[in-house]
Parts: sequence; structure tokens; C-alpha cells
Amino acid sequence: MQRALLYFFLGTGLSFLLNYYVFGSQGWALDLYYGAAFGAAWGMAYFLDDERFALIRKLLISFVGMILLVGAGLLFFDFEKAVPSVMKFSTIFVAYYLLASFKGSKSLRR
Repeated sequence: MQRALLYFFLGTGLSFLLNYYVFGSQGWALDLYYGAAFGAAWGMAYFLDDERFALIRKLLISFVGMILLVGAGLLFFDFEKAVPSVMKFSTIFVAYYLLASFKGSKSLRR
């Protein structure tokens, strides 16, 4: 759990800095929100990369995470700015498991 939180904070910070300084800022609040989506995806994917969780449970937890992400986005931004966070979340989440699929253990933790 501690490492998953570390990935969340590192992913959020790295993504925020890249969006804000390199890729062109859309405002610090929106960049931070998109960074949090990136960090949440890496942290959650790492946390769920465990034999304790069945595939359906992983999918349900990630779906709840996406709903919470959009809900938080709708509180602070409009719909057009909140929805791309789900795309970022999904892309990173799938990329984590795509990388894990190339390993023999089917996990990036080992």
C-alpha cells in the first residue's frame, strides 16, 4: 500500500510538471487534476497487481476509480475537461498490465 501511494504521488508530480512546464499548461488546476489521474492510474494498477484480486474485482475497482475521478472533475471543471482524465487513467492502467503481460510471472511486482 505504501508503494502504491508513492507511485500515486510520484506519478501525479511528474505528470503535473511535464504538463505544466513542457507540454503547455492549460492552467495549474487542470494540469494538477490530469496529473492526479495519471498518478491514480499507476498507483491503483500497482496496488491491484496482486494475486489476491480476481480479474473481475480489479475491473470493478478500476471502474469505481474512474467514476470517482470524473465525479471530482465535474465538481471543479466542466464535462469536456473532466472526461479526458478517464482516457488518461484508462491508458495508463492498460499500459501497466500490457507491460506486465510480457513478463513470465504476469506481474510487474516480481
